[in-house]
Amino acid sequence: MGASAAWFLSDNADFDGTVLVVERDLTYEACSTAHTNSCMRQQFSTELNVRISQFAANFVKNIRSYMGGDTRVPDLSIHNFGYMYLADTEAFADTLRESVSVQNAAGAATRLMTPDEIKQAYPFYNVDDIVLGSINTVDEGYFDGAGVFDWWRRQSRERGVEYVQNEVVAMTRNAAGTRVESVTLASGEVIACGQVVNASGPRADRTARMAGISVPVEPRKRFTWMFNAAHPLDRDLPLTIDPSGVHVREVGGGTYQAGGHADIDLAVGYDDYDMDHAIWENHIWPALATRIPQFEAIKVTSEWAGHYAMNTFDHNAIMGPHTEVENFIFLNGFSGHGLQQSPAMGRGTAEWLVYGAYRSIDLSPFNYARIPAGTPIIEKAVI
Repeated sequence: MGASAAWFLSDNADFDGTVLVVERDLTYEACSTAHTNSCMRQQFSTELNVRISQFAANFVKNIRSYMGGDTRVPDLSIHNFGYMYLADTEAFADTLRESVSVQNAAGAATRLMTPDEIKQAYPFYNVDDIVLGSINTVDEGYFDGAGVFDWWRRQSRERGVEYVQNEVVAMTRNAAGTRVESVTLASGEVIACGQVVNASGPRADRTARMAGISVPVEPRKRFTWMFNAAHPLDRDLPLTIDPSGVHVREVGGGTYQAGGHADIDLAVGYDDYDMDHAIWENHIWPALATRIPQFEAIKVTSEWAGHYAMNTFDHNAIMGPHTEVENFIFLNGFSGHGLQQSPAMGRGTAEWLVYGAYRSIDLSPFNYARIPAGTPIIEKAVI
């Protein structure tokens, strides 16, 4: 998020300021971006989230053009194997129907599938308990998220954006308490600032508290496993969201990627990346083998844990200025959607910083003001 906002500021001819990006670790070894699955989907339950992902897909597929035709920038694409949501109850099926209606109205190519249609198209599924499915194979799949991240940083640096390895440890507000005047770094420097953008992922609330405010974001652990199948599927596997909460997708060459979390999904420590092997044995693998019987014989080849920056208020982005500290800008709470939403959110934040308003997509429904007002925007399609 920080890299996206910084790049879009550097790309805006009306921006005449300077940008400092403070990173705790410039190797990015232990951050959400480094642990992402780099997925892209348009199957959301709110129109705004659909449009945000549509811009992301356009940006990824046309990244060289967006970056001024720079021939060093690679041509990127989206591996469009799609997302397959599976509903095992009529209530969940109704949710899929409502969401598909929203998606189709926004121009997404999502379609509903009966169990028989699912079985015909993807015979490896066990659909005995399935009522309905939804799938979209246009601009849904995975992409080179690391490539996008790398070029945002590389090109913005060339334009004058400064990245430093340090950590913000304190903030000073003016006498009226309406603005952050400076931030203090762990190394001791005090940096005056016109605007502060909180793009600190799962640490969002820790950062906000330095300014004497808070935001309902906390780290939630998400586990990923890569595995080989003794009997690979004979066709691409959509990113399948099983009713159990387990998800699995194609990687290629008989390799697959699965993900999930503990049944009791509590906040964890900011530096807690420990694996819980019992989750695989007791929950993930049984769910995979039940839904796709060919996955009874599989071998895990690698595994890791990462963090969602979970917005506990409504699982949606928290953006824009604080209601009292006017130059403290939120870019937080993406609840697992961050990488795919980062192009639109970085662009929108840059527009807010330059113009005081969103110009491309109206992201104002996600502004922080809805938090104290108690008016959530519920997103039902959270994995």
